[in-house]
Amino acid sequence: MSEVNAAGWNTFLECHGEAHLLQTAAWGDLKSGFGWQVRRVVAGEVGAQVLLRPLGLSYRWAYIPRGPVGPPAGSMAGISSGWDWGELWPEIDAICRSSGVVFLKAEPDFWQTDSRVMASLAALGLRPSPHTIQPIRTLVVDLAGDESELLARMKPKTRYNIGLAQRKGVVVRPFHDVGAFHQMMVTTGRRDGFGVHSLEYFQRVHDLFNPSGACELLAAEKDGHLLAGLMVFARHQRAWYFYGASSDENRALMPAYLLQWEAIRWARAQGCLSYDLWGVPDADEVALEAQFTRRSDGLWGVYRFKRGFGGTLCRTVGAWDRVYSPALYAFYQLWSKRRAAAHQS
Repeated sequence: MSEVNAAGWNTFLECHGEAHLLQTAAWGDLKSGFGWQVRRVVAGEVGAQVLLRPLGLSYRWAYIPRGPVGPPAGSMAGISSGWDWGELWPEIDAICRSSGVVFLKAEPDFWQTDSRVMASLAALGLRPSPHTIQPIRTLVVDLAGDESELLARMKPKTRYNIGLAQRKGVVVRPFHDVGAFHQMMVTTGRRDGFGVHSLEYFQRVHDLFNPSGACELLAAEKDGHLLAGLMVFARHQRAWYFYGASSDENRALMPAYLLQWEAIRWARAQGCLSYDLWGVPDADEVALEAQFTRRSDGLWGVYRFKRGFGGTLCRTVGAWDRVYSPALYAFYQLWSKRRAAAHQS
């Protein structure tokens, strides 16, 4: 059992192709430049990249995004053994207690398809949390088959809009002007009502992931005018769509549809077998299909778009908290609830 540096963590991840992008050393390096401290722990075949952030005074909270890592997600051997995570927690506990951590939040990279997963988490002393950082539910596109099969699995309107953009002269290409992409993100955030990371953040993302081929910034253009852009990421056989934006002009040309299709094609070229559209409302498919035409708040605004690409609706096991200071944790929960209510009013 030991704490390792970024190089040691990368060595550990070489044996874990299933590990999520948010558990890579590069993601930790990204977060370290924006208020987080990064600690990495390995215990045999399992490990965790732990992020720590100040809460105020001398207190902190800790976060394990889409981890711990190993054994392979979904393996029956891993489930039956509790993934040997029990060996990992004493070291994580030591880091948290010595750092003044009030609570640790883990969002494991497992789908909510087997009750044994959550039972194992509970046995390790974690409790379900009402507050999540990453989206709980998403749509995952299966990239198996040729392009005609992928298109056939899409909604007819989505296929039509991809073709429309092509017929109208929209083209998609790799793009390196992060500043222009960020400006589109600001425009989109203002239009759709969500917060946007700084230009420095997006530039750091590009600098960390693009040179290694783990990320591509794609842009949709017509006659040299920028219409939309997105960042797509890949690791081993998995790809993710994290950030997307569009201008307020020429939206009738449907550039976002062609852009998403080209991102899917890029993911296939990297050898990926799945493409995670990263975030839809946390509701079952019946509720989603019944309500998406009349709702646009939160992630409902993107569900109408994402549903057309033929993905399978999946739900993670959610967020689980490990509490080190019950009194301060209760105060934090109350503060979070009041803050959320204030934002909704």
